[in-house]
Amino acid sequence: MAKVCFKLIKMAKFTALLKFVSKNSIVITGGPGTGKTTIIDGLIEKGYTCFPEISREIITEARKKGFEQLFLEKPLLFSELLLEGRKKQFAAANELKEHIVFLDRGIPDILAYMHYIGDSYPAFFDEDCRENRYSKVFLLPPWEAIYVSDIERYENFEQAKLIYSHLKETYESYGYELIEVPQGDLNSRILFILKAIAT
Repeated sequence: MAKVCFKLIKMAKFTALLKFVSKNSIVITGGPGTGKTTIIDGLIEKGYTCFPEISREIITEARKKGFEQLFLEKPLLFSELLLEGRKKQFAAANELKEHIVFLDRGIPDILAYMHYIGDSYPAFFDEDCRENRYSKVFLLPPWEAIYVSDIERYENFEQAKLIYSHLKETYESYGYELIEVPQGDLNSRILFILKAIAT
């Protein structure tokens, strides 16, 4: 009898979790400089609905207010702004009628970056990761040949590899089975993603 009750409790918890799982939201993530935005742009050209990365927008707005690197100067504030934006993206993606919607990074990326800098965050960050579930997550590995730093991407390649490790660990800690996208030209990477979605 006790075993039956335990199974029912587990099933109830699983059923409750499912209502938060997006049926069509697919995350493309990876360390900086791995080709995420290029893939997102390529998917848009093929007619897919995509939500862009919002961190650069937040950085640009922060600069107008006197913060040169908001992520470094006020990491928690930066992360809270990201969390708000990515939750809105998640909700908007769920409201669309499209069968497939791609997002450049997801909510767990925020925690991964906080782990990377060794900073703490409120419990609701973790709760939002558990309650807003993506259907699939594609992870792009570090790729030194295409890595380029710029005014928003201040990390060097070694740091980019470390961020990749934190992303992998963080997403897996929330039960995601990550699909790693192999290096290659844009069309081959997009084809890999589309085939993985179809299977």
